[in-house]
Amino acid sequence: MVGKIILASSSPRRADILKKAKIEFEIMPSPYIEDHTTTVFSYEFIENLAYNKAKAVVPLVKEPSLIIGADTVVVLDNEILGKPNGKSGAYEMLKKLSGKTHFVVTSIVVINSETGEFKKNSTTSHVTFENLSNEQIYYYIENFKPFDKAGSYGIQEMPEGYIKSYTGNLENIIGISSDSLKELLNYCL
Repeated sequence: MVGKIILASSSPRRADILKKAKIEFEIMPSPYIEDHTTTVFSYEFIENLAYNKAKAVVPLVKEPSLIIGADTVVVLDNEILGKPNGKSGAYEMLKKLSGKTHFVVTSIVVINSETGEFKKNSTTSHVTFENLSNEQIYYYIENFKPFDKAGSYGIQEMPEGYIKSYTGNLENIIGISSDSLKELLNYCL
């Protein structure tokens, strides 16, 4: 019998989405160190990151649990845009995204700590930016400090005039789709 649901992430955005979805959970940030050397996108790569984040928490739990690992990437021209390296890195990423459509993938893995069985799911959404001026980019970086966000932005905080459109699941773009997560949890329970 599975006792707890554990989110292996310190992301406040993921925690907010789970709370809004009325999922009872505990937070236990994963000790897994992410590999940022790969910049070419593949679903296998992102799903492995999510799996490894969840797997690293398994030995830390004291009772049977379902452990949620998740990873979100922003992809432009098949290149993964990770978290920026300071203000100049954020500027370069936002300049690349300006006026273009990119996609955002969040992979979720749920592991049963008792059996080691797991299920995974990846959700893809598309985002199109307006053509951003240098002033808009600098304003966003100074006021929203997007240094902990893949692609240097959080769609939920973007001022008007930055995002032209998006298709797909908005929660997925923010960090985790509650619909996809509920499906995995129901399957694993």
